[in-house]
Amino acid sequence: MRLFHDEEDGPVEPIHGLPERLPEGEKVLWQGRPSAMALAFNAFRLRWVIGYFVVLTVFRLANLSSTAGTPDQMTGVLTSSLAFGIVSVLLILGLSYAMSRAAVFTITSERVVMRFGAAIRKYVNVPYSKMVSAQLKRKGLRVGDISMQLEGNCPAYLQLWPFVRPFKYSKPHPMMRGIKDPEEVAQILARAVFEHAPDNVRMDLSTKPTAPSAEMPKDASIPAT
Repeated sequence: MRLFHDEEDGPVEPIHGLPERLPEGEKVLWQGRPSAMALAFNAFRLRWVIGYFVVLTVFRLANLSSTAGTPDQMTGVLTSSLAFGIVSVLLILGLSYAMSRAAVFTITSERVVMRFGAAIRKYVNVPYSKMVSAQLKRKGLRVGDISMQLEGNCPAYLQLWPFVRPFKYSKPHPMMRGIKDPEEVAQILARAVFEHAPDNVRMDLSTKPTAPSAEMPKDASIPAT
């Protein structure tokens, strides 16, 4: 399985979320997809978009007020700002939903596979033998991101976006973004990495401050950022 490839009209997946059948002995441990709302707020910055229209509306109203604008003019400003704001929010929500439905994250006993792309299907294959580190970052009560640093060459930032760690342009980190119950997923990944490549990967995938599972190595429970 290649590190990265895309398919405009790829064949039917032999296994959901995977471009090829797994080798004998390799098994799927977990599959999931990103939360559409998490993509909207964290990848497409929905809060910033809403804030932009709020600030713009306040500025325009204040400007009209200082120049003795009429009530009709102020109503026109509110109406136009509200209309453009609603359209922008709906576009972001629609795009987030489409990308969420198209994405599938798979953790197997030997790798992480990310499938995404609403228009062109893309696959990123991250073998544990090529993984340098993995990091969990919580984004809410039940949502979080897990980024993975690879050794050697990595797909370009724009090829991975939005499933890439922000601002890591020169050395992109593929990222399972907006996953639900991230602590449970982190435990599954940490155990799989420990069993397959315990000496290769620096883990930063701790869950809540409780005692680690008996199956999990102690060094896989480092405080997360």
